[in-house]
Amino acid sequence: MNDQMAYLLGLICGNGEIQRSTFHTTFSIDIPHKKLKTETENDVKVYVKASITDIRTVLEPLLGTGLTFTQGDNHSFLSFTKNNDEYITQEILRFIGQATSHENIRLSSEIYEFKDMEKLQFLRGFSDVTGYIRRSNYFITLYAHRVYLEVPRNWYLVIDVCNILKSINIPVQTIDWGHPNMRDGNLKKYNQGMPDFWKKEHQIKIYANEFMPIGFGILHKKQALDAFNKELIEGFQRDGKEPGKVTHRFYWECRNSGRIHLNHPGEGDSFIPEVIRGKHFDSWREIARDLGYGE
Repeated sequence: MNDQMAYLLGLICGNGEIQRSTFHTTFSIDIPHKKLKTETENDVKVYVKASITDIRTVLEPLLGTGLTFTQGDNHSFLSFTKNNDEYITQEILRFIGQATSHENIRLSSEIYEFKDMEKLQFLRGFSDVTGYIRRSNYFITLYAHRVYLEVPRNWYLVIDVCNILKSINIPVQTIDWGHPNMRDGNLKKYNQGMPDFWKKEHQIKIYANEFMPIGFGILHKKQALDAFNKELIEGFQRDGKEPGKVTHRFYWECRNSGRIHLNHPGEGDSFIPEVIRGKHFDSWREIARDLGYGE
């Protein structure tokens, strides 16, 4: 393993699709444009295109082939094709459990044996295609900015990522699960005739200052992170608080809110993993613990 390979794995696990034929495998990576304008009102497409130049410089020598790049208004795409019998093809597929999509990837346990810098590079790749930081992503206080990592459908990939974060001492502030008790805990949407409203992506939320060791390779995300991290630190200090003492806490080091959610008819839905299907949860922490993210 090396830093470049770890970053590539992160990209694929975050938002990749894998198509295998008799002799070749094509890996496609989707970089969504969550907004068309950056926080400073610049064109996101321009920033992504500039970032891809740097990514190609890093990855193409590793791959021994060129990366194809295409771009639309709402997405940019990277792809490459390798022979099935090539070492790099076999290694990627081994690390992602022979998956065909980011929606069904389970990470090899070997990733926990990576060096810390390799884990950071994996997480940077993952975050470049799943992560966002916007002014609206604060927690209670306007300056308490957070990065959101959005993971559609793949419950266990959320847990894998959280455990990698834990292994390098980066706490998750909260996980907004795509679960009926979390996304419709008071049955408001259910009673409005939207029983499946809760079937959304999972969101891993991390304070900006805690996310800094990972960072972003996509330029406009990096610039936003730097600015919002500065605001977070200055905000806490202005209020007489040491930022790290507020943000550097794992959920098992914090008190539960004690909030009670209503029972939801969707608790037994097949969208939910069997191990927690049919259970009622009053906290995201209970789901995380049952799925494998804990002390």
